[in-house]
Amino acid sequence: MIPPRKSRTIRIRDLALGGSAPIAIQSMAATRTRDLDATLRQIRILESAGADLIRIAVDSKEDVAALAELRKQTRALLSVDLQESYRLAELVAPHVDKLRYNPGHLHHHEKHKSVQEKVAYLVGIAKLHGIALRIGINAGSIAPEYQARFGEDHVGAIVACAVDHCRMVDELGFTNYLVSIKDSDPRLVIEANTRFAEARPDVPLHLGVTEAGMPPEGILKTRIAFEQLLSRGIGDTLRVSLTLPFDEKGKEIEVGRELVADIEAGRFRSVPPNFFHGLNIISCPSCSRVENEKFIELAARVKQLTGYAKQHDLTIAIMGCRVNGPGETDDADLGLWCGPTSVNLKKGEESLGNYSYEAILPRLLAELDKLIAAEAN
Repeated sequence: MIPPRKSRTIRIRDLALGGSAPIAIQSMAATRTRDLDATLRQIRILESAGADLIRIAVDSKEDVAALAELRKQTRALLSVDLQESYRLAELVAPHVDKLRYNPGHLHHHEKHKSVQEKVAYLVGIAKLHGIALRIGINAGSIAPEYQARFGEDHVGAIVACAVDHCRMVDELGFTNYLVSIKDSDPRLVIEANTRFAEARPDVPLHLGVTEAGMPPEGILKTRIAFEQLLSRGIGDTLRVSLTLPFDEKGKEIEVGRELVADIEAGRFRSVPPNFFHGLNIISCPSCSRVENEKFIELAARVKQLTGYAKQHDLTIAIMGCRVNGPGETDDADLGLWCGPTSVNLKKGEESLGNYSYEAILPRLLAELDKLIAAEAN
């Protein structure tokens, strides 16, 4: 249920991200970076849980010194969140694999410099040290100029800001970057990321519902956003942001992997936009009216053997009895209703004959191939 992604592939040290690379799962140390023991413990917990990338916040030179020491004690891929202190980039860059800056915070310092100058500085640092860059936009800290331009249209402001910053970075000849657009409301996360992906499908996206809260509600909010976005082919890396005791931070990684696995397998709690597109197989749940248990095996075989047609908007209905079978297959492109010793094959309301349980599958596939060929013509 996760279609091919259109984004380009970037690299965070030896981690490929975007394009056909696996969706990377990451988290963030919850402790104060300068608390070396506590932060190193967070890194170990996240590493043990299988984190692909670990983010650490730095907003002072004391934090930078702690980061340098942490780098000596771990080979984990580290990303630094510069928060409002973008000028620390040159100090932290030698110790990390990715820098994250928030466009909404660039106006706080060195107000005599333009945003373009500040972005050029960050890109220059990333180029010098061979590290990746994340343009991380949070709906709670929209840059003032975009707030002024878009007023109450928060999604429009966020998307425009992201597109503009991508353009700035592109013009500097740098491509090893990605974007994140986050909010605590999964609906805004879905809309903003969808609109950005339409504008810049080539740019890898980091997904997350920020401040999602405690489980299980936080997991459900995150699931809603991830189901709707990943099922559109949007999202290359993600974080599940949960309110957890520090020693349980590994749960963010575990939940992230579970959500991706569920979406890949088609296990949804919300309906993805492409759920009703492609091959639709309808089969009844079985009941006391079923006259041959081979019906259950037949339904499984139909699903298995028709996988090659999954992109076609066709419906196959498999009904297990002669009470509901005839009528409930009428609306399907192809219908099977099963009796005690044979199966009736239908094309819409038209009967195509009666076949043994052993002979029905080749006949069904032949009719399916005719429908696919007709679509092509």
